Amino acid sequence: MNPPAAGSKILAFGHYQPSQVITNDDLSKVIETNDEWIRDRVGIAQRRVAGAETVADMAIAAGGKALAASGLTAADIDTVIVATCSSIDRCPNVATRVAAKLGINAPAAYDLNTACSGFCYGLASADHAIRAGATRNALVIGAEKLSDVTDWTDRTTAVLFGDGAGAAVVTAAAEGEQSGIGPVVWGSAPEKGDVLKIEGWRPYIKQEGQAVFRWATTALAPYAQAALDRAGVQGKDIAAFVAHQANTRIIDGIVKRLDLPNAIILKDLVESGNTSAASIPLALSKAIERHEVPSGAPVLLFGFGGGLTYAGQVIRCP
Repeated sequence: MNPPAAGSKILAFGHYQPSQVITNDDLSKVIETNDEWIRDRVGIAQRRVAGAETVADMAIAAGGKALAASGLTAADIDTVIVATCSSIDRCPNVATRVAAKLGINAPAAYDLNTACSGFCYGLASADHAIRAGATRNALVIGAEKLSDVTDWTDRTTAVLFGDGAGAAVVTAAAEGEQSGIGPVVWGSAPEKGDVLKIEGWRPYIKQEGQAVFRWATTALAPYAQAALDRAGVQGKDIAAFVAHQANTRIIDGIVKRLDLPNAIILKDLVESGNTSAASIPLALSKAIERHEVPSGAPVLLFGFGGGLTYAGQVIRCP
């Protein structure tokens, strides 16, 4: 056991996307759709699709990049958490595959599945473990290969999803140092869980898009505001808002109900599609790489999706 910590912080992010790009025009050749229709309804222009690469392969790449940028070594990591809802390989879990490949010895290693809110759940779990003294340094990853569970003949879902991974290295804040991960606001609406499903032995994603859209645009903004309130941060101080990258109209709908006058609103889905649990760390890692978010700046994260689940917190950008 480590001594309990007053808080935790993120040292570094990393991300990975497969090389194959599928544009809206590419999809229009195999299903009845077009670029204008997709851009107008969800805001996506293209997505990345993995071929032979697995969820674990992408998680390893993103996790390795985050670890290399963190200043820590594999020997320093004592917990690996992978958020995913699309891994076909169930046992050994993705987290232990990541640990083995990166040379992380004997960590606590587990996968969690709250679909699109998974990274925020994983970040909160790492923060709680560090505060309790069960963990000192954690590698938290969101990784998805949604192309494995996408019906490419279904025009209502085939246009939405992409593959990729994003990761963060989380450590204990030093004594007297401001915590870099604020209190989580999380929960679910299980009575609505059947509007987005991946079920069965050979599953495809099934979604009632309008039901998800109504829930996301009407119910979620107060929870995002609660994350700000619990962190003691005002909206005007937020440098960036990173919502789950599902739909530009959903993101805009949430932003309209929040007061974030100085925040950049990340919309990585335009070039990446909906990557579920990977979408938040993927979008933020790319923005940090482009120097769009200053180190130490407060950032509001908010994930939501299948379950239906949600989770959000304010972090300090590494």
